[in-house]
Amino acid sequence: MKRDSKFSGILHVLLHMAANPEPVTSDVLSHIMQTNPVVIRRTLAGLRKKGYVSSEKGSGGGWKLTAELSQINLAGIWHAIGESPLIALNHRTESPGCRVETAVNCLITDVCEEVQALILSRLENITLEQLVDNLQLLSAERFICPTLNKERPDGE
Repeated sequence: MKRDSKFSGILHVLLHMAANPEPVTSDVLSHIMQTNPVVIRRTLAGLRKKGYVSSEKGSGGGWKLTAELSQINLAGIWHAIGESPLIALNHRTESPGCRVETAVNCLITDVCEEVQALILSRLENITLEQLVDNLQLLSAERFICPTLNKERPDGE
């Protein structure tokens, strides 16, 4: 099964935008993300509705951040781009009348909802400003990934 990388992808895009004070075109962002400019525009449209980004047409136009980095949290971004599942545990649905299947699905649903609430709670406390700070530490070769507990290789 293919993993949904929309959330991490938009964070990638937003960090590139944060590093550039000038508007960035969908074409440039799509090249960075190796996708179609339409995908970038559709994804950023949700962020525009929340007031996180704006777009300008014409020469010198493009996308730019309009909110302060410290005011944009990751949960808000997740909500703005369409709330894709944060965890991927699927139900078996071959026998909808089976009590065992129903009991298992109910338990899985409860666990997934509880875990998703915990993830969102954590994402509410992480801002784009913190991601930019981590990016600067990475550039200075002092960044440590807490989940891997080791230094990360050089990125972009």
